[in-house]
Amino acid sequence: MKRTVEICCGSYEDAVTAVSGGAKRIELNSALFMGGLTPSLGTLRLVKQTLNCEVIAMVRPRGAGFCYSEADFQVMLEDAKLLLENGADGIAFGFLTENRDIDIDKTKEMLTLIHSFHKQAVFHRAFDCCNDSYRAIEQLITLGIDRILTSGAQATAIQGSELIKKLQERYGKQIELLAGSGINAANARELIEECGINQIHSSCKKWIIDPTTKTDTVSYAYGTGAFSDCYDIVDAAKVKALIESIQ
Repeated sequence: MKRTVEICCGSYEDAVTAVSGGAKRIELNSALFMGGLTPSLGTLRLVKQTLNCEVIAMVRPRGAGFCYSEADFQVMLEDAKLLLENGADGIAFGFLTENRDIDIDKTKEMLTLIHSFHKQAVFHRAFDCCNDSYRAIEQLITLGIDRILTSGAQATAIQGSELIKKLQERYGKQIELLAGSGINAANARELIEECGINQIHSSCKKWIIDPTTKTDTVSYAYGTGAFSDCYDIVDAAKVKALIESIQ
């Protein structure tokens, strides 16, 4: 089966760079430093108008976890509808209960919306916060989710490779598994071969200095240490190297 590299992008510029590096599919976000939030319609429309790539749009209204209020949920449904109407090829989302189980009702409603546009429904790494990965994946399969982005319930996919392998062996014919977090050209092939997966997700980022990030008294920094006056972007060379590493 053909191997797929999905690049996590936080802007139109990131998308341009990812495609220039050879990416055929991107996950489009804003605010990657918060784990990725819903992108603007302007960003999505520019990507679809100017680039030849598949776009999975994130729908996430805030940082932190995935237990959303009814107000948050209504915003997410409206955002998803607008993104789909403006060309998104799929939606990445995740809903959990306070007990860290899949929120069946919210997931089902979002899934119904996405599939009404005949687009892809991707349950993102909220999956990695679930109490029981096996129960969660079985519920998502029953609901009809197309793909799960997972690090194997660990900080990185390398650390979670044992679970990813088990999930792929048991459920890989019923749902697509996309491994993400900490994947690069140095470890991608080994992870793919060890786990039996065909899809990986990576940010391939580098840091760029913005000298207006902070003064002696004011700071808008989100990077730390040597990167405290920087912002992150996709690195085309890293994208190219990653893609070549798994061929």
